[in-house]
Amino acid sequence: MLFNSLQFLVYFIFVTTCYFVIPHRNRWILLLSASCFFYMAFIPEYIFILAFTIVIDYFAGIFIEKSQGRQRKRFLVLSLVANIGVLAIFKYYNFFIGQINSLFQDSNQTVLLPALSILLPIGLSFHTFQAMSYTIEVYRRHQKAERHFGIYALYVMFYPQLVAGPIERPSKSTASILRETPL
Repeated sequence: MLFNSLQFLVYFIFVTTCYFVIPHRNRWILLLSASCFFYMAFIPEYIFILAFTIVIDYFAGIFIEKSQGRQRKRFLVLSLVANIGVLAIFKYYNFFIGQINSLFQDSNQTVLLPALSILLPIGLSFHTFQAMSYTIEVYRRHQKAERHFGIYALYVMFYPQLVAGPIERPSKSTASILRETPL
């Protein structure tokens, strides 16, 4: 489902209409479900990549907030390594393997490392930087860790921001606006 398709327009109108019809306390469920559905419309299995980073960053944020000293930094590093690692594998792995294989070929070596035949998940850079901004803000104590898993997941994967952004601070996000009313 592309942003500039008729299918997306119908989807957007449907989700927006439902948003204003359902009670405020349930809106986060609608938006998270709509975001998951939208993301899975491309390659359904890629939702697991997103789930992996969301789970790691959700708990990293909580542990960063609870911890003191070097332990805080360890949880931040764990979050950053997970996010950058996923981005590096999907976005840069084949590039680096191609470069290494070229070096081997130039030196008459017969070693060829395998490339991955995968598509780049939609909005992966956005999700990665959105999630990293959250854990960095918690680390800097500019943001409290989100205790509601659904609200945090919505912050990372809110579908209208998926491709176009912008990457927002956690306190300025759509998820935080929904958070202002008790769930």
